[in-house]
Amino acid sequence: MADPAPHPHDLARQARQHLESLKAAGIESLPKAQSPVTPRRERSEGSATSASTLFGDSEPTAIVAAMAVPPVDDRRRELAVLADQVRPCQRCSELVAARTQTVFGVGPVDAELCVIGEAPGGDEDRLGEPFVGAAGQLLNRILAACGMAREEVYICNILKCRPPANRTPRPDEAANCREYLDRQLALVRPKFICCLGGTAAQNLLGTTAPLGKLRGRFHNYNGIPVMCTYHPAFLLPHRQPEKKKDVWDDMKMLLARMGKPIPTPQGRPG
Repeated sequence: MADPAPHPHDLARQARQHLESLKAAGIESLPKAQSPVTPRRERSEGSATSASTLFGDSEPTAIVAAMAVPPVDDRRRELAVLADQVRPCQRCSELVAARTQTVFGVGPVDAELCVIGEAPGGDEDRLGEPFVGAAGQLLNRILAACGMAREEVYICNILKCRPPANRTPRPDEAANCREYLDRQLALVRPKFICCLGGTAAQNLLGTTAPLGKLRGRFHNYNGIPVMCTYHPAFLLPHRQPEKKKDVWDDMKMLLARMGKPIPTPQGRPG
């Protein structure tokens, strides 16, 4: 039996993500498609379709018609190139002086879920991979309780460098890294995003609303549903482990939206 045709909203989301990738790469216009039912004519000047127009109020069908989704292998290679571009970044002098290395992100292209934190910590700075310390171990247990392996999920942060003493990222630092993050997400093309902590949620969504007001409902990032919940570091024994129940409620809502089964209470992360 043939696979069912993708939903128009999924196609529109995929096209928008690719356009974000092209825009981040400096491509501002695309050739206007020729109509298959009209005679071919010489193109005049100004016949290009502006990428900014496509990002605006265009109908999803127009966006889909204008852009084909690039192959996974191509996007995987572009992601590796982007990681190489991030590695020597000098945009934030304080972060550059304190970091051991940049921490780009890990996980598969076309991951169903992308998890976004705020910034690398000490363990992440040392190993070059996000969420590998105590908070990362708890994140692994949360994912496992949801029926997902860490290797199935794309994991990254708002910042690619560790802030000194693990302080909260400053707005200018997040702004300096935003181009990298947007391009990263455009290449990975996750179907869902989960923001961990208020800093990640506020920066991704461009809001100052506190996490308490962002939880419990879905938000939107370039057509991708976004769930916001507490950062695993906030749930550690020396902080507020009682908030694990709230995180589990958020994850159940996310699983339901993803069409995945809700695990029994015994499967809750400890």
